[in-house]
Amino acid sequence: MSSAGVRSYGGESAAERARRRRSRLIDAALTAMAANRWRSATVAGLCAEAQLNKRYFYESFTDLDAVASAVIDDVAVEVGHAAVAAYLGSVELTLADQARAAVDAVVGVFGADPRKALVLLGGVADTPAAHMRRNDAMKGLTAILVGHARSVHGVELEADSLASTAPAFVIGGTAQAILSWVDGTAAVDRGRLVEDIASLWLALGESAAGIARSRLEEPQVSTAGD
Repeated sequence: MSSAGVRSYGGESAAERARRRRSRLIDAALTAMAANRWRSATVAGLCAEAQLNKRYFYESFTDLDAVASAVIDDVAVEVGHAAVAAYLGSVELTLADQARAAVDAVVGVFGADPRKALVLLGGVADTPAAHMRRNDAMKGLTAILVGHARSVHGVELEADSLASTAPAFVIGGTAQAILSWVDGTAAVDRGRLVEDIASLWLALGESAAGIARSRLEEPQVSTAGD
């Protein structure tokens, strides 16, 4: 193996320097996307914001769509990891405390960097490619909630259409509530926002499970030829 790929400068390897440059480009792209400037973004402009030579862009990305996708993926992974870690850390607690922990972790990510909320939750316009990537990311987060709902409410909810529609409804409503908090429309502090969202999660989950159970208990009407 060539020593060029592993040579260290100032204690930092080539791979570490490449990761740092990628991070700077991601951060510059996140800023441009959150500021609603992405449709007019250029590789040269992004590199100027990141204070990098243009050739370093192609070290990590093929084009602007690739870096936009990377921004969305990075934020979605961070949010997903935060939610799962909070859930695993509270699994021995009550369902209400589990919900609060998960919501607090998600709100914490967005509260620490509102740009991430605007980009991932649809608070700004984006390109068709970025829009598609964002939808995929939100589906992934919905899948996490679906899995948790099934573990809590059992087969009653899993067997009903609400197993798919309720989590999507929760994710959409949660996203809008967080966006309203980020832009100041919802004039509540972080603690109240977390409590409100967690309470709504619990209320909807219980209602959805109850509806699913009642549907399963309804007598099945046979049709001619059955």
